[in-house]
Amino acid sequence: MANDTNVTWHEHQVSRSDREAMKGHKGCVVWFTGLSGSGKSTLANTLDHRLHGHRIHSAVLDGDNVRHALNAGPKMLCATHGDEFAERFGLGFSAIDREENIRRIGAVAQLFSQAGIIALTAFISPYRRDRDRVRATMGPDEFIEVFVDTPIEICEQRDPKGLYKKARAGEIKGFTGIDDPYEPPLSPELTLHAGQKSPGELIDEVMKYLLERDIISL
Repeated sequence: MANDTNVTWHEHQVSRSDREAMKGHKGCVVWFTGLSGSGKSTLANTLDHRLHGHRIHSAVLDGDNVRHALNAGPKMLCATHGDEFAERFGLGFSAIDREENIRRIGAVAQLFSQAGIIALTAFISPYRRDRDRVRATMGPDEFIEVFVDTPIEICEQRDPKGLYKKARAGEIKGFTGIDDPYEPPLSPELTLHAGQKSPGELIDEVMKYLLERDIISL
């Protein structure tokens, strides 16, 4: 803790506005949140593909992918770093571990945004407080919260990883929407009704928002 006082923020010679001017669009964080199986990853990747087609620089930060490296769990870390390291730094799915998972990815997403990149995150991020904390670290209009509002009945029907089935059978504890809460955003920038429209139609809505806020231009 004592070394915290020796950490100094360093300004860069190339500013954020310089990077955005070079790219021709602003950086921001589009934060998709919703239940498992709601369509977050599909939408983030569809938006990434759409933006790429317009030569707009974006990057997807997906919940599962991040859990393979930056926020790896104890079992994964144990195989490469040993028990003590894994126990100290590995992230599981308890409330405190989920909080740290979101804190870390929020910090990474902000780095992308500051570099003039549109960061697309796809995380359940079930707790409102954790999402609001990420928002509070960013500037006005930088954090775009997108609630993928898909009824749990539809999420369970999809169940691409078989997780709901395992949770209902008691094989997974603390599963969001079953025996752990999901707290929907109170005032998201966008709400997407993924049980009613196709991914393409929903991404049209996101693109319209980005255009109206002058984040991108086509």
